[in-house]
Order: sequence, then C-alpha cells, then structure tokens
Amino acid sequence: MYWDNKGSENTEKTIIFALQRAEELQLSDIVVASNTGQTVLDLVNYCTSNSIDRSQMNIVCVTHQVGFKNPGEDEMGPEMRERLQKLGVKVLTTTHLLAGVDRALRYQFGGLYPAEIVAMSLRMLGQGVKVGFEIAVMALDAGLIEYGEEVIAIGGTGRGADTAIIIQPEHSSAIFKTQIKELICKPRR
Repeated sequence: MYWDNKGSENTEKTIIFALQRAEELQLSDIVVASNTGQTVLDLVNYCTSNSIDRSQMNIVCVTHQVGFKNPGEDEMGPEMRERLQKLGVKVLTTTHLLAGVDRALRYQFGGLYPAEIVAMSLRMLGQGVKVGFEIAVMALDAGLIEYGEEVIAIGGTGRGADTAIIIQPEHSSAIFKTQIKELICKPRR
C-alpha cells in the first residue's frame, strides 16, 4: 500500500496493515518507533478496541536516545514509559544505530561517515524504511527480539507512523546481512 502523503495521518492505516500482515505470516514481534510513546500506544489501543489478542505479541517501542532533541532531555516522560511497560510493551532507549558517533564527527568536522551513508541510502526508499531498519537492528542488539526471526517494524516521517516493513535484522556487527523482506506500506513522497 502506498500513501499519497507522509506523516501521522497514516498511523491508523499503517497499524491495521502491519497487524494484518503479522497475522497472515504468524509474526509475533512488532517493533515500533515512538519517541513520545503515542504511536505504540495507538497500536495497543487499536488491538484492545478491536479485540485483537496481544498475549502472543512481543511489542517493542524504540525511542529517541536521551539528548536527541535537547541535552539531557528524554522525550518520553516517565508516566508514559511506566504506562507502556504496564501494558506489556518493552521500551528501548539507546543510541541510534545509524547516528551516534558518526553524527558527532559530522557536526564537529563536516563530511559524511559510513553509518550516515547507510542511512542516506535507506532514505532513498523513505524515511520510515530507514527508521524501521534501524529500530529492528537496535531491538535485536538489545536482546528484545529473537535472532534469525522476521519481525514487523513500524516507523514514520516525523510524528506517527506511515511505514511498515517485514525485516529479518542482523546484529549491527553484521548489518549488511539484514534483509528487508517486504514493504507493507509507505508514502510515495
């Protein structure tokens, strides 16, 4: 499915298509990018309001790292983090796979570095594809999803979700073995 526009207006439809495909392929791991927690909460609420059994789902929320927006600031408040954890969502806050030290080098010295080249290459398929790729590998590196399994990764462009992919991530040390199996939905623009 291709959306005419990018952004949060596609969140509900992205969640619906991702959950349908997860059910069809019997995938239980769903990794969601959500710096405030709202997008993953939207997914959980959709499941609840549509009587979708989450007991076999492993939902992982990957947030921005602390300091992403402002030094020392965690964009996800402690109340939301606690709420998600009580709902059975695993929350991962860590350095972004395709940023981190490379971004610091770019800010300090200019230029483009290997991880950012990978990120820019993935962005050619869309920002949400890059985000989905990144969060799936981060969740695997953190041990929050099983190695060797396909997962649904949901990302977006700015706020909300507009992209869902099926991906079989590899650990960051073997990142080029990661396989994007399917593009479930994404914006055309």
